[in-house]
Amino acid sequence: MITTPAYSLAAARAAFPIAERLTYLNHASISPMPLPAMQAMQRATGWLADDPMALFMPGSDTGYGDLFATFSQEMAALIHAAHPHEVVGIQSTSSGLNAVAQAIDWRPGDNIVLADVEFPSNVYPWMVLERRGVECRLAPADGGGATVEALDALVDESTRLIAVSAVQFFTGHRADLAVIGAYCHARGILFAVDAIQAAGHMPVDVQAMHIDILASGGQKSLMGPPGQGFLYVREAVAERMTPGTVGPNATDGWKHWLKYDLTPREGALRFMMGTPSVTGMVGLIESVRFLRGLGLATLTPGPATCRKSPSPS
Repeated sequence: MITTPAYSLAAARAAFPIAERLTYLNHASISPMPLPAMQAMQRATGWLADDPMALFMPGSDTGYGDLFATFSQEMAALIHAAHPHEVVGIQSTSSGLNAVAQAIDWRPGDNIVLADVEFPSNVYPWMVLERRGVECRLAPADGGGATVEALDALVDESTRLIAVSAVQFFTGHRADLAVIGAYCHARGILFAVDAIQAAGHMPVDVQAMHIDILASGGQKSLMGPPGQGFLYVREAVAERMTPGTVGPNATDGWKHWLKYDLTPREGALRFMMGTPSVTGMVGLIESVRFLRGLGLATLTPGPATCRKSPSPS
């Protein structure tokens, strides 16, 4: 087995000053950011002081063009989403999963199946739905995580969603997303993935894996800033969702501030709120670009087509 990385290990270490003092192994909690991400965030903070509108104007010289569109495009390429509008920035994994959990048209008697070793971020958003008559079923971990065999024992005709961590936070179990995704797709069950321990560390292809919903904070395997992540919702799935919370950038008429029309935007953009953390978005973009620069070709299937994103408010 080849263990030599396809990139310069020395060059990669040079991007992490912490490596001069210690060997850092706590990425499952929070990763150190690479210098390019930190420096980009410092520049963005400078723009906020000197020319704050530069971060929101497509024609500015920041290098990001339309920051919102660039962010969606970079994250969509990372997970091979079909369209950038299927991806939106979020604060954390739990905020993304809560948003979609409250937007699905649940019926009393529906059930959700997940492994009994999930981190609370991938449990509480689903468990709270018990208030609406939705049952959460916990499958005993199989080899440290979720497998089709373990999940299938609890699935029935009322199962609406299966929630899985791509990599388990405690056991390190790596789920076979392609197999579980195919299982869900064949049965018309929504497939939701917590990718915070995996995105950036292993290839994720939401189309090939039949993933309908994916949420990830940026501070672990992506080595981005805390408080900035992304949410993916397959377009056909998003179109059936009605968000429980609505921000000014989430509606189809977001440019018309006094129109007060709740018609949701296309795809995951219906989950946008108000002004996001622009420094966080810049930092995560640069962390993802840093990963690509290491030569991790399997993580970058190619960019999706970009569409216009909203201005802040």
